[in-house]
Amino acid sequence: MSHGLNIRENAELDFLSLGALVHRLDTGIIPFRKATECKIHVSGGEFNVAANLSDCFGMKTAIASAMSDYPIGDLIHERVRAMGVKPFYKHFKHNGVTGPNMATVYSDQGHGLRAPVVFYNRANEAAAQLKPGDFDWKAIFAGGVRWVHSGGIFAALSPTTAALAAEMMKEAKAAGAITSFDLNFREKLWNIHGGAEKAVETIARIVENVDVLVGNEEDLQKGLGIPGPEVTAKSKLDPSVFFAMIDQVIQKHPRVKVVATTLREVHSTNRHSWSAVAWVDGKTYIAPTADLGVFDRVGGGDGFAAGFIYGFLNGETPEEAIKLGWAHGALLTTFPGDTTMATLDQVRAFARGGSARIQR
Repeated sequence: MSHGLNIRENAELDFLSLGALVHRLDTGIIPFRKATECKIHVSGGEFNVAANLSDCFGMKTAIASAMSDYPIGDLIHERVRAMGVKPFYKHFKHNGVTGPNMATVYSDQGHGLRAPVVFYNRANEAAAQLKPGDFDWKAIFAGGVRWVHSGGIFAALSPTTAALAAEMMKEAKAAGAITSFDLNFREKLWNIHGGAEKAVETIARIVENVDVLVGNEEDLQKGLGIPGPEVTAKSKLDPSVFFAMIDQVIQKHPRVKVVATTLREVHSTNRHSWSAVAWVDGKTYIAPTADLGVFDRVGGGDGFAAGFIYGFLNGETPEEAIKLGWAHGALLTTFPGDTTMATLDQVRAFARGGSARIQR
């Protein structure tokens, strides 16, 4: 099977993520400024992938993160446990007033023509204080880890988090793990830490030890500093722009063997067309397109990454891996919250084209 990834067979952990744990306060269809109540979802781009792989796909997963010891930390830790993810925490004492805090994400769901609104409070965030040397990678990798993952949100939190992600990727390669990075480019976060050029320079130091990249055209342009291609896409579902950029990605980062992304055309807040594409060791793969009735769009991309990574870890073909990612990401948008509530049977049935009007 050709995917160019040499995945080890047996290890104590299938998957390890490095990222910030956050909680999302979600007011549903009421805009935040008019809200009187909200739901609390535990999240974090990198954590979501570990949680999905554990809960839906039955993999042995872990998260390396910061934990502030106060009630919000306790709430978050309970959800980490509930999703079956093994924590490696650097603990911070909370001073009862200003932190260090676990970050808060505020969101409403929007409806119809009204888009969701998302904003943050990351003031004095514990995770932003994480730095190289905070985790004993040798000990963590001692029992073997098959796949290691981080992302652009964590790398953007501070100069030290980016350096820590680079340190982990290097240690992971030395320990024989496959490495992946979700570019997840967030302009607001990078603007605080030196802007566009700094972002490219910072991410490059991480990606030099990365095998698998997840990111769309904009992520590739802004995160890797690759100019936009000459071709213009006919629609958001047209993968030609994405594929046109791959050559430059590989020239700049020759270690990368896999690049994948979801494709999403937003017709209204609650109706999206959804597909996915991947470039795997020189070959291109395209998932089907589905018409989604979206309940909560947050976490769909992490849902894709989890299913896609599971495919590789489970020895499936690239065609099958992209379909599993696409199917799981699609299902994830039908659940509240950021992490999965799907079963593997449901994912496999949807990947085979079992329901919800799939257009071929």
